[in-house]
Amino acid sequence: MIVKSIWVFFFAIFLFLLMANSEKEEVIKALVTFMDKLSQGNDVPRDQMWGWNLRSDPCIDTWHGVGCYSNNKNVKSIVLTKFNFSGIVDASSLCIAKSLQVLNLRDNILHGSVSEDIGKCKLLTRLILSGNQLSGELPISVGKLSNMKRLHISDNQFTGELPNMVHVSSLISFIAQNNNFTGEIPSFDFSNLDAFNVSNNNLQGQVPDVRDKFHEDSFFGNPNLCGKPLPNACPLPPPPPPPPPLEKKNQKSSPNDLFIYSGYLVLGFIVFLFFTIKLLSKFKSKEKALDVEKKEMAQESVGVVGKASEISNSNVSKNATMIRSECSLTSLESGMTTSGLVLLSSRTLRGLQFEDLLGAPAELIKRGRHGSLYKVMLGNGVLLAVKRIKDWGISKQDFERRMNLIAQVKHPGVLPPVAYYCSQQEKLLAYEYLQNGSLFMLLYGSPSGHYFDWRSRLNVAAKIAEALAYMHEDFLENGIAHGNLKSSNILFDSNMDPCISEYGLMIAENQDQSVLSHNKNLKSKNLIAATFKADVYAFGMILLELLTGKVIKNDGFDLVKWVDSVVREEWTVEVFDKSLISQDASEDRMMNLLQVALKCVNPSPNDRPSMSQVAVMTNSLIEEEEKSISFGT
Repeated sequence: MIVKSIWVFFFAIFLFLLMANSEKEEVIKALVTFMDKLSQGNDVPRDQMWGWNLRSDPCIDTWHGVGCYSNNKNVKSIVLTKFNFSGIVDASSLCIAKSLQVLNLRDNILHGSVSEDIGKCKLLTRLILSGNQLSGELPISVGKLSNMKRLHISDNQFTGELPNMVHVSSLISFIAQNNNFTGEIPSFDFSNLDAFNVSNNNLQGQVPDVRDKFHEDSFFGNPNLCGKPLPNACPLPPPPPPPPPLEKKNQKSSPNDLFIYSGYLVLGFIVFLFFTIKLLSKFKSKEKALDVEKKEMAQESVGVVGKASEISNSNVSKNATMIRSECSLTSLESGMTTSGLVLLSSRTLRGLQFEDLLGAPAELIKRGRHGSLYKVMLGNGVLLAVKRIKDWGISKQDFERRMNLIAQVKHPGVLPPVAYYCSQQEKLLAYEYLQNGSLFMLLYGSPSGHYFDWRSRLNVAAKIAEALAYMHEDFLENGIAHGNLKSSNILFDSNMDPCISEYGLMIAENQDQSVLSHNKNLKSKNLIAATFKADVYAFGMILLELLTGKVIKNDGFDLVKWVDSVVREEWTVEVFDKSLISQDASEDRMMNLLQVALKCVNPSPNDRPSMSQVAVMTNSLIEEEEKSISFGT
């Protein structure tokens, strides 16, 4: 009897595993079908490195472009950009993988329409279909993807109306320029959006209230759109119809009516005559006053000339003082030619000339190993942060290519360059000037640093991780990492949201000596991968700053050694900033974030996680924090 029970138990487990495997096999079959339809007409490699076949698993084996959750059981992302795929997007097969969060098929040659089945991918947060030949109307189900954060469908042939995303509160980026959309712009939640562009379509009607967040370049190329921020105002509504005429009396006017009307006429004439006399008398008195004033001015002319010379001398003295307190890029730099300023943003710099930039008042903010940073005020009041780079071993062509690439990749957590100048001797790079300072100043240089609480620090960590992961994903093929990530390069915008500045400005910094020592003899491809790992290390250092409140000394290894020594002695709580402890911050979640930091600063670059993995870990801590607030734990 016991033996029989054991066999029944094992048979039940076998059936359970069989069912689990069959569900997994269903997802694999669906994804293989999705790839077959995506790549129809293309020669796709079917080797082991490519994957995408029924003999392998997307999370255990290698499937090109597929990313999975940390449990290695469910597909999280599919990123297949610039493969010249000329097939269709089979949403019905794709959304069998219900765990999918990211679909990026940018810059292929895909055609056909997107079906309503895309709405079954309910966890989608990022749908990137830009740069294809997709057509037809977008399905209504797109507007019901409640987790959507980024919907990019630009440079296609979509028609019909824009999707109604009013109920998608998580949406932060909607890019749909260069299509054939018609109708009016629906009511987006513009207060939550960081990026929005519907230019070059066939939209009509009035632009909705964008809360001054977006400008003309987000809407131009739609001749029938009107209203702010476009220059063409909307036509006034037609006037209301006139009231119906009163019925005329059929009775003839009586003698009494004629007497009353004549009385009104006489009274009106008397009033008119009275005001005419008053106006004439005022005019004569003004003429007399003018004559007197002229005589007085003639008598005092000599005195006025003398005073004017005194005022002129005083102004010259004041101006000289102002000039001594300011400078300009012209007076500070030499060897520049007055041509070649490249504008990357037409929103605030339209018409800016190189001479205007050089002649504008400039304030030196800091000098660094690779150049100087200036605060520059343009004539229209716009403030720029201008970086002058020197001793950087990169050619003029490579610099221009790099800056143009960086300007094209948009993320609200990364500050893009707005203009640059490049010659063989000099390189200038301009950014929008953010006046709320840096993370370094918030942690160490501001009296309010004490009030930089745990939730704010965790939020900064998660947003930086997400932005850096986004940039790494887009620039992996180009090999452009940040290269110089540190707390002084994390700036805060007007909403106190963190922005990564100076992305890609340095090819590689020496702050991570382990990367250099491990990669002296590696080929260039491996060295490029190592620079991305150096960014992970630098992000780990920022996490340690957020957790400990201690300044990185020298090359940063002092802080790592100190944290390691404290953790080894099992006094881990002593690591954390005392202000966090006094705020009753969650020790468990601080410990978890510390573990993420230690993984990032692992001495072996190959053992460090990717920034995508780091972003998942930090976001999970945010979710835990929000749940604890909701339940009061």
